[in-house]
Amino acid sequence: MIRLVALLILVALTWVVPACAEAVDPEAVRPVEPPSNLPRAQHGDRTQNLDRLFEALKIAPDEESAKYIENRIWAIWLSSSSDTANLLMGRVKTAVDAQEYDLAIKLLDAILDIKPDFVEAWNRRATVYYAKKDFGRALSDIQQVLAREPRHFGALSGLGIILQELGDEKHALEVLRRALAIHPHLERIPDLVKKLSDKVDGRDI
Repeated sequence: MIRLVALLILVALTWVVPACAEAVDPEAVRPVEPPSNLPRAQHGDRTQNLDRLFEALKIAPDEESAKYIENRIWAIWLSSSSDTANLLMGRVKTAVDAQEYDLAIKLLDAILDIKPDFVEAWNRRATVYYAKKDFGRALSDIQQVLAREPRHFGALSGLGIILQELGDEKHALEVLRRALAIHPHLERIPDLVKKLSDKVDGRDI
């Protein structure tokens, strides 16, 4: 999976510059992001907790149950062992909410200097670069996320959406289907997959 994603990113990077110059549909689906209010991260073994939550997420019977599990996963991802990194992540959110993207990137750079293994800092920076339409840097950071956490449905959704915006609908569909295999109730993504499936599968007939 990691090799596949890295290949897709390399393919997409070859045409990022012309694609970024094009107008982007304002109604386009945006990458999945964590909600503002999250539960406390579980104590204990982080890896075991995530494994159990992902198993539960795959078989969640409805959207409400899936959202509850998803939020617990986000809580673990957003929790760092560094108090400084956690504090700076709070400031990142404030900057992003104010659309101060350059400041958010500087803060995230500082976080990654402190905690280069902080997966959610990589993911957050990818999202900020996406908001700036800097798809090249967004894709590079997504690769860092998925190398560390291949199940990161937020990063996968972001990768799929960027590939779609770049016009690579076939690979976008492949990535988004992977995201849904991990999180079947992922918000807004099933509709996008259906839309892309109709176009891509119809094209192959």
